[in-house]
Amino acid sequence: MKTKITLLALLLFFGFNVVNAQQDEECMTNLSIFSEYAKAKNYDAAFDSWMKVRKKCPQLNRAIYTYGEDILDHKIENASGAEKTAYINDLIKLWEEREQYFASKTPKGEYGAKACQLMYDNRELLNKTDGDLFACFDAAYKADPETFTNPKSLYTYFSLMVDLYDAGDKTASELFNKYDDVVEKVEQEVGNYSESLNVLIEKEDAGTALTSKEKSYKKYYESYLKAYDQIAGSINSKLGSRANCENLIPLYTKDFEANKTNAVWLQRAAGNMSAKECTDDPLFFKLVNAYHNISPSANSAYYLGILKDKEGKTSEAIKFYEQAISLQSDSFKKAKLYEKIGDKLKAKGNYGSARGYFRNALKFNPSNGRPHLKIADMYNRSANNCGDTNFNKRAVFWLAADEAEKAGRVDPTLKSAAAQSAASYRAKAPQKSEIFSEGNAGQNIAIGCWIGASVTVPSI
Repeated sequence: MKTKITLLALLLFFGFNVVNAQQDEECMTNLSIFSEYAKAKNYDAAFDSWMKVRKKCPQLNRAIYTYGEDILDHKIENASGAEKTAYINDLIKLWEEREQYFASKTPKGEYGAKACQLMYDNRELLNKTDGDLFACFDAAYKADPETFTNPKSLYTYFSLMVDLYDAGDKTASELFNKYDDVVEKVEQEVGNYSESLNVLIEKEDAGTALTSKEKSYKKYYESYLKAYDQIAGSINSKLGSRANCENLIPLYTKDFEANKTNAVWLQRAAGNMSAKECTDDPLFFKLVNAYHNISPSANSAYYLGILKDKEGKTSEAIKFYEQAISLQSDSFKKAKLYEKIGDKLKAKGNYGSARGYFRNALKFNPSNGRPHLKIADMYNRSANNCGDTNFNKRAVFWLAADEAEKAGRVDPTLKSAAAQSAASYRAKAPQKSEIFSEGNAGQNIAIGCWIGASVTVPSI
C-alpha cells in the first residue's frame, strides 16, 4: 500500500512539474510576443498574449505590469462608456496585482496616488464623490508619504480637501493641517531635486562639460522642479483668502492651549502667520516664544528675529537671523533663510547687505534663480544713484541684465521671467548710437556706490 502511495505521489510530482514546465514555456512564448508588440506600441495586438501571461504566470516578469499599464492606458484612451469603465477598473486591479507579486518594486504611495488620480480624472464616469476621492488619496498618502511625490496628485489631494472644507465636510484645523502636510512635502521634493541639480550646475560652472547621461538627468530634475513650482503656486491660489489673518488668528488662538507643547504645531502656526503677515498680532509673540522655549531651532530663532524687527531693533534682529542660519545644517533650508533675510533687508533699502545674503543663498542653492533677479532689481533701482554721468548711470542696467540672465540659466522655472527682465534692463541701457558717440565700446566702467562693480560696454 505504501509503495502505491509513493508511486502515486511521484507521478503527481512529476506530472505537476511537466505541466508547470509546459505552462512556463507557453508563458515565456507569450511574454516574448506581447513584449515585442508593446515595444512597437501595437497595444491591441499585444493584448491577448499579455492577458494570457497575466492570468497564468503573474509572477513571471515585471514586464507584465509595466507593459500592461501601457496596454490598458491605450485601451482606456480609445474606449468609452462601460467599456472604458471596465478598462479603468482593470488598470487599478493590475496595480494591485503588481503590489501582490512585486511588492518591493511597487511603492504604496506612488501607485496608490496613481490609482486615485486615475479615478479622479474619470470621476464622472466612475460616479466618485469628492469624499470618495479624498479618502483614496488620504489613504495612499498615509500609507507611504515618502513615495507620494507626484506633483499633480499632491495638488489634487489638497484641492479636494479645500472643496470638502467649502462644503462644510472638513474643519478649518483639518484644512490647514493638510495644507502644511502638502506644502512641506512639496518643499522636501524641491529640496531633493535642487540638491541633485546643484551638483550638475556646479560642474558646468567649473567649466566641465556634462556627459549625455548627466544632461538627461539635468532635464529630468529641471522638469520636476518646474512642475513643483507650478503646483506650489496653484496650492496657494486654491487656499486663497481662507488663509488670511482673520481666519488664522481665531483658529490658532482657539487651539493654542491644547498645542502649546506641540513643537510641530507651534512651528506650523508661526510659519503660517509669518507667511500671511499676521506678525503684528500678540498671538504671534506667544507662538514664537512657546516654540523657542520647547524647541530652540533655526525656525524659532528666525521668528524671534521677526519680533525684533517689529520692535525696530534691527541689530538684534540680525543676531537672531544669523543664529537661525548657524543652527540650520540643511543646505536647501539654509539657502531659504539667507534669501528671506535678504528680502527683509532689501525691503528696508539696505541693498549692500541684502546682496550679501542673496549671494549666500545662491552659494547654498545655486539652482534657485530668484536671488539673481532680486539683485538685478536692486541694481535697477540704484542706477540713478550709482554713476557720475548719464551714460555711466545707465550702464548699471547692463549689470542688472547680466544678473537677470543668470537666473534664467540656472533656474528652469524662471527662464521666461528672467528673459523679460533682462530685455527690459537692456532697453534702458545706452544704445549703439550712444556708445558710438561716447567712443567707449569694449571699455570697462567702474560703478561706485554700494554696487562696487564694473561692467564692460558692449562692442558695436
